[in-house]
Amino acid sequence: MNDLLFEICTEELPAGYIQPALNSLKHNMDNSLKKSRIEHGPIKIMGTPRRLTVHISDMASEQKSQTREETGPPQRVAYEKDGTPKVPAIKFAEKWGQNIDDIFIKKMPKGDYLCLKITDEGQPTETILKEMLPSIIDSIPFPKTMHWADFKKTFARPVVSLMCLLDNTCISFKWGHMESGKITMGHRFMHPQAIEISSPKSYISDLEKAHVIVDIEKRKKYIQDEIVELANKLGGTVKDDPELLDIVTNLVEFPASCSGSFEDHFLEVPPEVLICAMRVHQKYFAVTTDDGKLMPCFIAVNNTPVKDMALVARGHERVLRARLSDARFFFMADLDENLDNRVEKLKGVLFQAKLGTIYDKTIRIQKLSEFLADKLDDDLIKSHISRAAWLSKSDLVSQVVNEFPSLQGIMGRVYAQHAKEDSTVAAAIQEHYQPTHSGGELPKTFVGAIIAIADKIDTICGCFGLGLKPTGAADPYALRRQGIGVIRIMQARNLTFSLENMVEQSLLTIEDKLTAPLEDVIEWIMDFFKTRMINIMNESGISKDIAVSVLSAGMANVPDIWARASALEELKKDPDFESLASAFKRVGNIIKKVNRNDLKPINPERFEHDAEKQLYETCTSVESEVFTLISESRFDEALKTIASIRGDVDRFFDDVLVMADDEILKNNRLKLLVNISMLFERIADFSQISN
Repeated sequence: MNDLLFEICTEELPAGYIQPALNSLKHNMDNSLKKSRIEHGPIKIMGTPRRLTVHISDMASEQKSQTREETGPPQRVAYEKDGTPKVPAIKFAEKWGQNIDDIFIKKMPKGDYLCLKITDEGQPTETILKEMLPSIIDSIPFPKTMHWADFKKTFARPVVSLMCLLDNTCISFKWGHMESGKITMGHRFMHPQAIEISSPKSYISDLEKAHVIVDIEKRKKYIQDEIVELANKLGGTVKDDPELLDIVTNLVEFPASCSGSFEDHFLEVPPEVLICAMRVHQKYFAVTTDDGKLMPCFIAVNNTPVKDMALVARGHERVLRARLSDARFFFMADLDENLDNRVEKLKGVLFQAKLGTIYDKTIRIQKLSEFLADKLDDDLIKSHISRAAWLSKSDLVSQVVNEFPSLQGIMGRVYAQHAKEDSTVAAAIQEHYQPTHSGGELPKTFVGAIIAIADKIDTICGCFGLGLKPTGAADPYALRRQGIGVIRIMQARNLTFSLENMVEQSLLTIEDKLTAPLEDVIEWIMDFFKTRMINIMNESGISKDIAVSVLSAGMANVPDIWARASALEELKKDPDFESLASAFKRVGNIIKKVNRNDLKPINPERFEHDAEKQLYETCTSVESEVFTLISESRFDEALKTIASIRGDVDRFFDDVLVMADDEILKNNRLKLLVNISMLFERIADFSQISN
């Protein structure tokens, strides 16, 4: 078994390109080797800003041989009646380099055909790699690629060298006009000379001698240890920021960290602004006290250690001082502006060409929020909801958010607090963007939850109303994320108002802009939410058929959907559940085409069989209890009570002909089945449950 080392050495790659490119390399190498029947061990990916590397252990020296079957012409055209081979049989054997005697006859649906067993002998791995690797390089996806010099190939950045070793053997292949070899490059400044790698096993150590830590996790651990040590010396702790750590790790090849400071007067600016200025523009780590307060310090990670790191730190301080001065100027200028005046400025910010400006969206959010709050008894909460909705987007025209867009909502809270708005209103302005990502934090306040739902529903309804539905991987307005956010918030806060009524109310605010009838758009949006709910329930362990069955029974109350699904999932564990579901499916199938309005009340005196009398009495006795349990969302108890009538339902179907010739008898029996279906159809549609 051999080790394979494959490296693409480049000019500095953007940090965000490296990990996706390495993941693609690993995936494509694994797939290509499997297709080529080359066995191998673990695949390790490594990288720096100047190289993408794959190391594969225990690779076979040649392909596995395979035997396959090739089908030729029908026997009737390939042989004479006496068995003498004709031209088609001879040519078939010649095509595959076989003797005529190797042909055998195989029966197939369309008749007897000539067949040959062909053995593909395994080729050397080296031969396969020479053909495979150029296409592997071409398949690496990048957001943007470039040409350089007169080279016809494209890559994220100019490629400096290609290296491929199978143990100690150099695999020579061409990519464009470049040819692979054993040469790679060391650190740009500390070891600018080319170095020769003798074998895959020495690759990591050879590069470390050339001041390159190629192992990403090792480099990250090195940085983490350094910045923690520097923070301890400053008397603080590094603000936890895994994303920034990943970015910095892919910006350097040989990390060297230093700490710096900035003037205390900058601390009058909100810490979120200072941290963003350090993080976004400079990739500096913030330092905090043990209780989380920002210290006037930072830590920078450099790509090159120097003798005088204090000099490097002073350079960082000069750059950061300019950044923080700008941030402080923007913040102070924003504080001088009235919040309501800022809302008026939203009239000049476009949300969507046909849906109008952000100001128009703000008005719609406020109307929908007030609609959702209308049934509340607390006038103070109602006023907070209306005010928070009005101010929810005001910070989008602030200078700080213009400079740091990621602070939207956060700065809205800060400005509201400075303007002495109620703390609930200020918190809701920040929270209404939540959740910002899958599994993200939800609004902590009721007001924030209402504004968040209204904002997301407005976006979903606006886009669907214009026909801008998400398709496949295309979801430019992040409607799926926003739909999931609405569902999660309603579920977490047990908000029971009707999802469909909310959608309809939102659409009425843009009814003149709809590109399809209102009823159709409502149906599209409810189907959209139904799909989201099925996916969320599947992820939480609820089977798809249960999810579909409870959603088919109604989507008005989101928290109840989960309660119904959980109760039904629990009942499904009962050994008798399949028989129960079959009985209720049969009930549903019989009354499916019946117009319930045409049925007359049951006349108990016309029952002929004990089974129908017993079922009627049982159904009547549990009806009130079941409806009470359902109204109290005690679905597990309701289902157990409904399940108790299953024996009577089975006896009814065994002894009674439902579709009797006597119209009064048939009416009685159909009405009885309708009453039974009314017990469970508020919980689930049993016809959707698979056996």
